[in-house]
Amino acid sequence: MYLNCHSYFSLRYGTFSEADLIELAKGNGVTQLALTDINSTSACLNFLKLSQEENIHGVVGVDVRNGVDQLYILLAKNNDGYLEINEFISHHLHNKIPFSNEAPILKGVFCIYSFEKAMELKTYDFKQNEFIGISIKDLNKLPFSPFAELKDKLVILQTVTFRNQSDFNAHRLLRTIDLNTLLSKLPLSEQASKQDVLLAPELLRIKYQEYPELLFNTDKLLKSCKINFYFNDHRVNQNQIIYGTDKVSDYKILEELCYSKLKKRYKNPSLEVYERVEKELAAIKQMDFVSYFLINNDILEYARSKDYPYIGRGSGANSVVAYIIGITNVDPIELDLYFERFINVYRSSPPDFDIDFSWKDRDDITEYIFKRFKNTALMGTYVTFQYRAVIRELGKVFGVPKMEIDNYLKGYKVKKSSSSDYIKLIEKYAHYIHGFPNYLSVHSGGIIITQKPISYYTTTFMPPKGFQTVQFDMNIAEEVGIFKFDILAQRGLSKIKDTIELININQPDAQLVDIEDIDTFKNDEEINKLLNTGDCMGVFYVESPAMRTLMTKLQTNDYLNLVAASSIIRPGVSNGGMKNEFVLRHRIPEKRKEAHPVMLEVLHDTYGVMVYQEDVLKVAHKFAGLSLAEADILRRGMRGKVKSKGQFEQIEKKIHQ
Repeated sequence: MYLNCHSYFSLRYGTFSEADLIELAKGNGVTQLALTDINSTSACLNFLKLSQEENIHGVVGVDVRNGVDQLYILLAKNNDGYLEINEFISHHLHNKIPFSNEAPILKGVFCIYSFEKAMELKTYDFKQNEFIGISIKDLNKLPFSPFAELKDKLVILQTVTFRNQSDFNAHRLLRTIDLNTLLSKLPLSEQASKQDVLLAPELLRIKYQEYPELLFNTDKLLKSCKINFYFNDHRVNQNQIIYGTDKVSDYKILEELCYSKLKKRYKNPSLEVYERVEKELAAIKQMDFVSYFLINNDILEYARSKDYPYIGRGSGANSVVAYIIGITNVDPIELDLYFERFINVYRSSPPDFDIDFSWKDRDDITEYIFKRFKNTALMGTYVTFQYRAVIRELGKVFGVPKMEIDNYLKGYKVKKSSSSDYIKLIEKYAHYIHGFPNYLSVHSGGIIITQKPISYYTTTFMPPKGFQTVQFDMNIAEEVGIFKFDILAQRGLSKIKDTIELININQPDAQLVDIEDIDTFKNDEEINKLLNTGDCMGVFYVESPAMRTLMTKLQTNDYLNLVAASSIIRPGVSNGGMKNEFVLRHRIPEKRKEAHPVMLEVLHDTYGVMVYQEDVLKVAHKFAGLSLAEADILRRGMRGKVKSKGQFEQIEKKIHQ
């Protein structure tokens, strides 16, 4: 019976999350409802996922509006209808076209006009998929309207925007912020009705008892809508799963690529290298990640063809396959990086490849990806309301002088004045609104490439650079089985490239070292002396004062010590006391004897101190008897990255056995 529910993704309008909407429905015994945010499908996927988990029949669609003027509500009958809605909204958002008063003809979509809008249309010839929404306030008008006899076309329209008075107050403040005006000057036409709350089903049945056909029609309409995205089903891969013609040929391409380049990376490959390669290739094939590797390689082949420098990093650096084919320059065997962190039976997502390009080259790389792969979009992200910023915005809303707001934010005691009561309200609702999504932006480097059209999953908008961007963030994308490619930018690479070009111009006869020749740099004594003294200004990642000080204390003089330094500088290791202990044991060999014998055995290279994320795997495997794959769940849980219900609890239970 609830065909028009809003979350706070109806930006600067709605007042609670899609998760709160589900909780509200559960608390009132509601078993089916529709999420229809204003010109947005941002929350739809998560709403469907949560509905599925709570055994609620969730329906999704859009509340189509020009400004706050509601034109009609579109509900998806099925996945194809959801795609049609997304394409329709995206077209208007991309081209900044106002929506027409009459709904489009979409095969897989139901359309609901409010009673007032239906009257304005001055037509009583409604299409098969079109309905008229009758709110409680419309019941007295219905018998005297031309729609009284259109009983098959009438449904209940009880909009849900608020839970309580506080939500309504927050809504008015959000509307005022959006219009950049004073609360006292907020027009009624810019606000929702105070009656837009979720009434219990029993109460609605009483209100509409004289119109049982409305109850029947509404129930039938909701039950006719069914969408499924197979959330958390590891068998479903929503990404582009075939790089070339089919999966078999894709695997052959990856296998041949790997073995043809193996001896370039390992001049005399050991049995360990071959076994690791075979193990990884088998796992990549089994987990259906072959195309993911080939797409990354394709992007980097293009970069190499254009002579664009790049750096590959992330958990994918634990992969020897990635190292051999040139996605990364990190040798996981040399650094004793565990395969299970890169991929394991508990992990449904592919490894993370963060690829850094020069800031000058990234736009061209992005354009190549959009041209090369059909179903491509940038990842979206939401900028949220922050507490101090909300304080300032609400100060304007209530007309409080800027000086008083400044003093409040500086911590000065609020003096009794005409504004002191407003300050209390501002503080209350700043906490209330803090964390709400404020506006949609673009993720720093995430790009998705899907098997089906992007509109199958979401509406998109068009930022200034001209690449379509999805309306959801990376968290819900991962839940539905969409995993991003991280195409990042940094200035350090452009400086290196510019330097080489200048040397070629000024010293054409100079013999330059290949910047991809990592071994030469690792073993360069002059470079190691610079590390030892912390003389690293202008060097990406290691030029900060803290890092230079640390390298001086460690007397860093080789690549492995540099890797250690870059890990112990991180907050977890540093704040836990491991950084200082590592420095002491590194500088004073006698201190190493203080390490627990088993820890010293397991973590010999780091003197018994847990420094790397791989060390969690080693210790959990040795001490707790976890498999390396299970230990990786523990590692990810420590970083707050385990989302699937029960996974972390299962590991905890096994440890306590």
